[in-house]
Amino acid sequence: MIKISAKEFAQVVNGQLRNISEDLVIDQQPIINSALAKKGTFFIAFNGKNVDGHDFVSEAIKNGSTFALVSKELDEPSVLVKDTGEALLALANHVRHKINGLKVIGITGSQGKTTTKEFLHSILKSEGSTIATEGNLNTDIGVPLTILRCDYETKYCILEMGARHQGDILKLTKVANPNVGVVLVVGTAHIGEIGSVEEIAKTKGELIVGLDDGSTAVLGSYDQWTPKMADGLKVNTIIFGDNQAVRAADIEIHGGYAHFDLVTPSGRNSVSLQVIGEQQIPNALAAASAAFALNISNEKIATGLTLAKLDSKWRMQIEDLNGIQIINDFYNANPESMKAALKTLVLLSQESGGSTWAILGKMHELGQIEQASHLEIVQYCRDLSVDHLVSVGTDLYKGSSNEIKDGNLLLHHCKNTEAVLELVNNFSAGDVVLLKASRSEKFEDLATAIKSKWIGVQQ
Repeated sequence: MIKISAKEFAQVVNGQLRNISEDLVIDQQPIINSALAKKGTFFIAFNGKNVDGHDFVSEAIKNGSTFALVSKELDEPSVLVKDTGEALLALANHVRHKINGLKVIGITGSQGKTTTKEFLHSILKSEGSTIATEGNLNTDIGVPLTILRCDYETKYCILEMGARHQGDILKLTKVANPNVGVVLVVGTAHIGEIGSVEEIAKTKGELIVGLDDGSTAVLGSYDQWTPKMADGLKVNTIIFGDNQAVRAADIEIHGGYAHFDLVTPSGRNSVSLQVIGEQQIPNALAAASAAFALNISNEKIATGLTLAKLDSKWRMQIEDLNGIQIINDFYNANPESMKAALKTLVLLSQESGGSTWAILGKMHELGQIEQASHLEIVQYCRDLSVDHLVSVGTDLYKGSSNEIKDGNLLLHHCKNTEAVLELVNNFSAGDVVLLKASRSEKFEDLATAIKSKWIGVQQ
């Protein structure tokens, strides 16, 4: 964080200093977990539904935090405000505008945000100091925390922006004031909360509506809503995708990895992605478009994409285990990401020569389209000629059919982990196994059990 005085800090957040000198120089990093408190931090106390952060202020101060941002009168060194969340947003907005020349890139979309962020980070970090969202800190707490990691040396700040309600992204956009806004695609993720695909499109489009005149909108061409989001606005627009200004040409897939020529208005250069899946191409094009908007050369963009690696846990992680390949992809799930993972499953099996096992759990937050979406995945498995579809802990993939055999697709409806493990005896060398479900299904435990069982079968 940049250096400001305690007096300025209090003015920015409309707060009152308690047991803190006005002359104190604040450049500490904010934390929201008292367990992370140490010298060089200050603690933000949120009053949540189940936990009140004010109960941990004394612990945070004891562990090294200089002071706390609070909304209740306390004896510890603190800055007292009406609402700590609003104060955090105000502070982030202040810091964002204090850093001259800082370029902020906001990224949203129903899927692909994290991968796009990683691609763009790989490109921009060679051009200057770059801060990017860590983990899933893409909310009205995570976004300002990311901005506050910037200092006067920071050249680029890449922000994932998520939403569960209309207005969420517009609020973040007003705080972050992006120079470049990226919308990847409009899909069905969170449709159960937001209501409809049209409403999701409106929510994602808040990033573009909130851009200042003269900023740049980077828009995907993979649905009917996203390419039109900048219509009538006084912003520059870059569309990426097939037959667009930024596109991938001469695409080849080897071992599940995409190789292509990156084409932009400034040139054409070859790219070899190190992130699994053909579905990563749109994410790479989005990152390339944002970098192009920031005047990065095509050659440097292609190099950054080629060097990028995705370190996010449980997102399309490929594991070779005693003759089989396991795709661990259970950070989240929606119909679009499910189809992308299934396509990768089939591509890998075509090279290995083995059978395909799609071990799938429930997709959450789909609302009224829940049943139809799961049955759509069953049909997609048929279309791709998947060999085995194993549904775990849900009847949503079952529909009205009790048949085990459905054309060339074998359907296995397993109530629990034990039932899945019985099927592991049928695995063979060369098989490819996909495990995918929404995060709350806790497929990491199922994955561990399957791996242990397979190793035991081999002994």
